Amino acid sequence: MRLRVITPSGTCVDRSVRRIRAEAPDGHFGMLPHHIDFVTQLVPGVLVYETPDGVERYVAVNSGTLVKCAQEVTVAVRGALTGDHLAELRTRVDTEFRRQDEAEREARSALARIEASMMRRFRDLELAGR
Repeated sequence: MRLRVITPSGTCVDRSVRRIRAEAPDGHFGMLPHHIDFVTQLVPGVLVYETPDGVERYVAVNSGTLVKCAQEVTVAVRGALTGDHLAELRTRVDTEFRRQDEAEREARSALARIEASMMRRFRDLELAGR
């Protein structure tokens, strides 16, 4: 079957695989090529796939959706990192996802400052109109 892992910035994985293991909100599951078609949400974790030559590869995923239709499995996630070794992938995930969390926090803080400034300006306009 064909596995595609896509993020907002591009395609992370696009290859033929023998099997897939991932985690949904209700637990881990596995898929083989003749698995029934379905759709499920994924929780942040590690998606494991086996290449046609029997090698396991890993994709750390931030929450997203998995869709299996015929022999195509498409995983759409907010963020993903690939790796050949779990220990190496864990280090990269800690670094990258922490950086992303900090950037999101900074963006939320900037938005809160903008909203507060707008509220002050509306209040000032209201007071000036009296």
